[in-house]
Amino acid sequence: MPAAEERAFLLRHALRLEYFTVDWNIIEGLIAIAAAVAAGSIALLGFGIDSFIETTSGMVLIWRLKAAKNQMPSPEIERLDRRAHQLVGGSLFLLAAYITFNAIKALLLHERPEPSLIGIMLTTVSMGVMWRLAQAKHRTAIALGSRALEADSFQTTACW
Repeated sequence: MPAAEERAFLLRHALRLEYFTVDWNIIEGLIAIAAAVAAGSIALLGFGIDSFIETTSGMVLIWRLKAAKNQMPSPEIERLDRRAHQLVGGSLFLLAAYITFNAIKALLLHERPEPSLIGIMLTTVSMGVMWRLAQAKHRTAIALGSRALEADSFQTTACW
């Protein structure tokens, strides 16, 4: 396959991975947050919020990958890639801060969550989906040479 055709194929594949990421995480996030509210679980709530951060990360990558697919000039792609990388990294720090704050608060207030069968099932299924998705993103990021997609694959691994 010629280099231009291979790159076009990789960009389409990366976009499919990101669309799946967004769709999956919206569904996962809604289920996790509903289960978290029912169980009073900070951890499950953090899991649900992470799903929406992952959704945001996926949308940023869709924006970046569409620019590459539309053959935007290379310097512009590099600028978008750096910006997308920064946005994905920033979202990881926001999630870490949120979970840290709520974990400390739960410890200080001696909050105990109720068990959640839905949360356990969702987490189990999600672990399999996120692991495979992270691996696919990582391979595609390396093939494309995209730091932003690489950061997003790390974000997906963190979600896993």
